[in-house]
Order: sequence, then structure tokens, then C-alpha cells
Amino acid sequence: MTESLVSLESVSKSYGGGAGQQLVLDDLSLQMEAGEFVVVLGPSGCGKTTLLNLIGGLDTADSGRVRACGVDLTGAGRAELTAYRARSVGFVFQFYNLLPTLTAQENVEAGVRVAGVDRESARRSASSLLARVGLGSMSGRFPSQLSGGEQQRVAIARALAKEPQLLLADEPTGNLDEETAGGVLELMQELNQATGATFVVVSHNPVLAQEGKRVVRLSHGGLAELQRS
Repeated sequence: MTESLVSLESVSKSYGGGAGQQLVLDDLSLQMEAGEFVVVLGPSGCGKTTLLNLIGGLDTADSGRVRACGVDLTGAGRAELTAYRARSVGFVFQFYNLLPTLTAQENVEAGVRVAGVDRESARRSASSLLARVGLGSMSGRFPSQLSGGEQQRVAIARALAKEPQLLLADEPTGNLDEETAGGVLELMQELNQATGATFVVVSHNPVLAQEGKRVVRLSHGGLAELQRS
């Protein structure tokens, strides 16, 4: 049997200690296959970001096992986790996290350079991706000169520039109006099909349940499958 691209087995994670300890994920198991577009729904504070951080190698589980892109993240050391994030994972955040002193082109180039790509190849890749997300004519603009939706498109281009196997998006439409959010989600779905990368999108907005081919709900530390097609 082919190994899943992402596999969480009996994973638990808590924060704090003593009487203030909070169990966020409780014996959670989940598999994701290459090329899937997975939407994880749940209210604020239910552990969605923790789940992404575990898959992205930014945090470690208290118990259980996390594997992604052929790497055992549970037992990996700092250097291996850094290499995994640089090579295999792209991140998209609610507030874009673009560098304000860099242009759109330079922000995307920075996303490629962390993977060790040379400057000229990074420049070509950034130009191509900005055109793909509809911002080819805005490559020289700074984040402050772009709308929220345009900034998120730059962030998506940056995340995909190094051709990751995984794209992890944490509330990517949470700071956008409904129409703009719809356009960003449509773009992400198109890029999912075009690139073959696995997209994992977490949100508290139930409207996203209409967008994902696979939707799971995170509640009380566990997951429930809502739909899969």
C-alpha cells in the first residue's frame, strides 16, 4: 500500500501545565493523499492552527506519530525539520506576512531562495507565478500598494514558488470580504489542480464547506469527516 503524503496517528497535544493544562488535540488520526484539497473547519481555539503547525513541522506532538512527505516529524531533529519546511512546505497566513520593504516580486523570490534556488531561477519562477495569480503587472508594487486580496495572492505565489508538496493555509480568507475571499479560494483550487500540491486549508467559516472536495470538522480535540468526493 502506498504511504499517505500526510499521516497523523493517535496524536495528542496540550498546552500549559497543572490545573491550567488545555488538551487541544486528543488521540487524533488523519491521513491526506497527494493532490488533495482538504478543508478543516472548526471554531476559533479548537486547535486548527495547532494541527497545521504539527503538519508543518513548527510544533511537536506530545504523543502519537506525525509523518509528512516521507519525513517522520515526531522524531526529527531541528536541522531535519528546517530542511523539511524549506523543501516541502509552503505556508499561507491570514495576515499575509509579506515583508513590507520588498516588492511583490521580491517577496515571492524570497520564498524560493529559502529552498536554495539561485537568484536568476528565483526571479524567473517569481515572475511566472505572479502572472499565474493575476498580478504580473503589479510585480514592482510594495504590499502597502496592494489590496488585501492582492496581498494574499502574492502570499500564495510565494508559498508555491519553491514547488512544495504541501501548502498549509491558516484562515487565508479571514481578513477578506466575501467576494474577494471567493476569488482567493477559487484561485487556490485552480492552483491545486495545476500543481498537484496537497492543499490543507483551515477556517472557522462554514461557507468553506462548499469549496472543499474533502471537508473535516475539528471539535473537542477530534476530527469528523463531513464530506469526501
